[in-house]
Amino acid sequence: MTRFHDFNLKLLVIEELMYQAGTLSPVYDLNARMAERGITDPASYVLENGLHEEVLPESREYFEALEIPAELLATVEELCFDAGADVFRHCAPAWDGEDDLFDVRSLDDLDLLPGLREVTFVEDGVLQVPDAPSLFAARGITTD
Repeated sequence: MTRFHDFNLKLLVIEELMYQAGTLSPVYDLNARMAERGITDPASYVLENGLHEEVLPESREYFEALEIPAELLATVEELCFDAGADVFRHCAPAWDGEDDLFDVRSLDDLDLLPGLREVTFVEDGVLQVPDAPSLFAARGITTD
């Protein structure tokens, strides 16, 4: 079983595989799941219930339990550390990007991504690892 140490880095890998490349399925759709419960506007729901500063429990449970095969992880060539990632909307539909909810704080999981060659939004995104540029450079990973 592949285990990520940093949940938010796992979310960015899921973003790449599920929402960008379409190679990880089934696609998790929070809107559809909430619609099944009669909730038509997830963002309003979380705001009205004071859940806007956290990852919704159902999303966290789903993504934490989601197994990503090593073969699929090896296909990840690029990661974008952008606060606007679709996966974040499926975790916290009213998140405004102004806090550290999705900040990546560890790059210990880079070994799980042997094909990673490029990362973007290193300076302006959700990456909060002080020595990240040197860690990427040591692995031959280019940054923007």
